[in-house]
Amino acid sequence: MLTKSEEARSPTTAGGVQSLHRALDLLEIVSANGGHMALGEIAAQSEIPLPTIHRLLKTLVERGYMRQLPNRRYALGFRLLPLGYTANALLGATTKPALATLVAELGETANLAVLSEDHAEYVAQVPSPHAMRMFTEVGRRVGLHSTGVGKALLSVLDENEVSAIVRRVGLPRQTPNTITTEQALRAAIERIKSSGYAMDEEEQELGVRCVAVPVPGNVLSPMAISVSGPMARVTDRFVERAVPLLHTVAKQLGDDVAAQTQAGSR
Repeated sequence: MLTKSEEARSPTTAGGVQSLHRALDLLEIVSANGGHMALGEIAAQSEIPLPTIHRLLKTLVERGYMRQLPNRRYALGFRLLPLGYTANALLGATTKPALATLVAELGETANLAVLSEDHAEYVAQVPSPHAMRMFTEVGRRVGLHSTGVGKALLSVLDENEVSAIVRRVGLPRQTPNTITTEQALRAAIERIKSSGYAMDEEEQELGVRCVAVPVPGNVLSPMAISVSGPMARVTDRFVERAVPLLHTVAKQLGDDVAAQTQAGSR
């Protein structure tokens, strides 16, 4: 049986259109590799036959979703920009107030991340008012195993999906505290399921501690929210205070995103 992640890569996904799945796969491959790639590089990362890749890229170029550069490499097209701006505006209108609530109550940087292929991608942030604060760029992708939001996202996936992700991207070490074995990762996931929250104990960046929870509800893609800051301020007492508020905000955010999704489908 295919996992959800593997289904998304399969050309025979039930209920989907094969050519559309494949075209989206190509866009995601190029996006994940810096936004431009040679044809051979695209083919090496795709299970799509080369003649089909040629046809799909030609169509994407004609529609403006891909460009062919003078050196024959393919790059993401400018027609994607208004789609991204609109999606970001819709998400921001829903999430920024929720994240601002966390910052107002806790004083540390609040983030929203989504599952993006085999990584966690930050899609919204409200910074802490402190001069010394955690900061990450919106759009940045980070490891699922080494971040609070990433481990919160892993906690809502089934075991087969987790194993498939580990096989594909491994467990690279970011700091001396990073989890680097699947056994330790699974133990961490079980603790998250039991406690209801995930921690990043200087696992992505030394000196930074993070507490995160998954966003519940009928959201389109797994989401997680977090608050992060220096070790000196994100104490155990801070975590105790933060977890209930994170769950309250996450539930409201999940309800809001689900309602907005349903309204947009009418």
